[in-house]
Amino acid sequence: MPDQHTEQESAETGAQPRGGVREVKSAARTVDLLEVLAARGDRPARLQELADELAVPRSSMYALLQTLIARGWVRTDVTGSLYGIGIHALLTGTSYLDTDPYVRTARPHLDEASEALGETIHLGRLDGFDVAYLATRESHEYLRTITRVGRRLPAHVGALGKALLAERSDTQLPPGPYVPATGNTHTTREALAADLAATRARGYSVDREEGVDGIVGFGFALRYAAPAHDAISCSVPIARLTAEHEERIVAVMRETRARIETATHRGPSGTPNWR
Repeated sequence: MPDQHTEQESAETGAQPRGGVREVKSAARTVDLLEVLAARGDRPARLQELADELAVPRSSMYALLQTLIARGWVRTDVTGSLYGIGIHALLTGTSYLDTDPYVRTARPHLDEASEALGETIHLGRLDGFDVAYLATRESHEYLRTITRVGRRLPAHVGALGKALLAERSDTQLPPGPYVPATGNTHTTREALAADLAATRARGYSVDREEGVDGIVGFGFALRYAAPAHDAISCSVPIARLTAEHEERIVAVMRETRARIETATHRGPSGTPNWR
């Protein structure tokens, strides 16, 4: 028989049994709301839009928004009718980057690779079927106006994502079709699987204008975990990419990967083994 205390607690918290662990509905709803607002970027949302997207009564959504505004997780405009992600999301995200041992270990090596190649170097982490950018060292020759750190990109469109997907079985790939970022993006599971097979044979991934027109990327999984959850990449404008430069990029990035992996294994004891 179900535990009477558990049933009463579930009713009071709005929780429901889920695989033996109760999910608290109010917490799940809060996280869902923050993720929706974060995904919208510079497109603020109206109350009714959020209520409809999350299938939440308008009154409940309004109360949740006001609570999060008061705590700095959501912001609103002067009319009180538009909502966006708040500054406390930034503070929490910054704390994540500052305290992550893998990011801390990789940073000086990213600096060295960027200095050696004169190109943009990224560190990313697989999050579902997306890649989250954790660190970037921009090229002095090609500067983006908006940093990628803290942003997500579908794993199938870039060198970072493909390097990490290649560390996993193709059976884990979504069935597709996949949303294209450019005319060169793989949009079918079969095409992506063929690319990942080439990545495994080569030892690194290549993104030839699949994520951004005019940009080629080279991705290298960091194998201090199995399967790898982090990767580094080098991005270069195709107009500046010669056969000799590509060969040097691959050599430097391979060496950078080896240094990061070695430094990670020598890391300080007592550091949590985050999953």
